[in-house]
Amino acid sequence: MSELASAFRLDGRGAVVTGAASGIGAAIAEVLAAAGARVLLADVNPAGAEAVAKRIGAAGGDAHAARCDVARRPEVDAVVAEAARAFGRLDVLCNVAGVPSDGALADVTDAELDRVLAINLKGTLYACQAALRVMRAQRSGSIVNVSSAVIDAPAAGYGVYALTKAAIASLTQTLALEAGPLGVRVNAIAPGATQTAFTERHLRGPDGKPDPERLDAFLDAMRRRSPLGRVGEAIDQAWLALYLASDASRFATGQIWRANGGQAFGR
Repeated sequence: MSELASAFRLDGRGAVVTGAASGIGAAIAEVLAAAGARVLLADVNPAGAEAVAKRIGAAGGDAHAARCDVARRPEVDAVVAEAARAFGRLDVLCNVAGVPSDGALADVTDAELDRVLAINLKGTLYACQAALRVMRAQRSGSIVNVSSAVIDAPAAGYGVYALTKAAIASLTQTLALEAGPLGVRVNAIAPGATQTAFTERHLRGPDGKPDPERLDAFLDAMRRRSPLGRVGEAIDQAWLALYLASDASRFATGQIWRANGGQAFGR
């Protein structure tokens, strides 16, 4: 039993979680810290990240926050370098930062395309590159990227978001091949519908005013798509991220892991 417990422990390890101010990112940061990791919470919302870091500290964990716009390479490089200095190493990177994009592909503007690509795709790549500079020197590490169930179940009106998440899945698998010989594992999670601030945009009607019935209708639709009849919570993704960050998954790399309630199936 001691071997079972230790397989999931992260004592003495350093981790960076982007998009850690709320939702899945916050849940992952809290779970990694509870498993013993020292965690740097990076987010474009520093106040939100600091609040999560304080919550982790109050629970006995080791965490601090830093502002980071993942669309800006210098800021990503600085955060990873800060973590490496503070922890003396970097063992885990969880790329959670991302934004939604609603609307038909026929109508997408250059500005919207550039915005979503910069945050969702470039931000993930920048962080992977920065982390690898540290991890390859120590010959170990685990990178966990965030894709989406939309790569398996396309939905009208989510095209730009979906193409970035499909690209992240491809990035993950290619990087796993390149980083494996360096001792670094690279995996992705592809969450199904998970109730966070990401889904709260469905709370508002076309006029921008709160519409609880609209959100309820969206959540009901997601429940109907799941054989389990439920919508996910952020912790459901955090447990999966812990597995991928820990030695329990030491033989797992290049895979797209799906905690989605059966809403979609990988091919």
